[in-house]
Amino acid sequence: MTIRRTLLILVLLAVLGLAGSLVTAPLLPERVPSHWNAAGEIDGYSSRNTALYLMPALMFGLGIMILYLPQIDPLRANVEKFRAAYNWAVVGFAVFMLYMHALTLLAGLGVKFNMTAVLLPAMGGLFFGLGFLLDHARRNWFIGIRTPWTLSSDHVWEKTHRLGGLLFKVAGLLVMGGALLPGETSFWVMFSLLMAASFVPVVYSYVAFRQEQRKGG
Repeated sequence: MTIRRTLLILVLLAVLGLAGSLVTAPLLPERVPSHWNAAGEIDGYSSRNTALYLMPALMFGLGIMILYLPQIDPLRANVEKFRAAYNWAVVGFAVFMLYMHALTLLAGLGVKFNMTAVLLPAMGGLFFGLGFLLDHARRNWFIGIRTPWTLSSDHVWEKTHRLGGLLFKVAGLLVMGGALLPGETSFWVMFSLLMAASFVPVVYSYVAFRQEQRKGG
């Protein structure tokens, strides 16, 4: 997917989110649910205008920033090798935020649901997509598992991202299945899987770097 096409999709998703806001605006109360606890229950509210317009603005603004951030990377040539996968990840992030916006509007309209249960499948999909991106990432300064050891060696980068990609994809599938667990339990399962998928590759990058140094010595 090209940058231009990705930008067009971001604009369309932002317009769709704004359209949903305009349609529901007359029906929403002054205070709209905006935060949920680990059990998936509402425990915080925001103003109607915040609920209507904050998420579409963030979706578009952050999407644009993430889309063009690699343009200033000194290793931009490496990013171009997996640019299509990266652009898909940007779209996936925007779709996730649009989904969150839709859930917020539905909650404001009085629709009853457990946020953790409906959010976990989307979070699992996000993790899986991140794993796919890590599989394709090449050494750069902004995207991926950037430790002193991965940034010092293409070989360590590739080994670490191969492991990280696998862990995030497995975590994504397990998080999707975790939606069947009780609300608070499923949240902590998701949190634990995310921490493991994030922390293990960092440690592994150091181990892989040390092994490379010993072989080189």
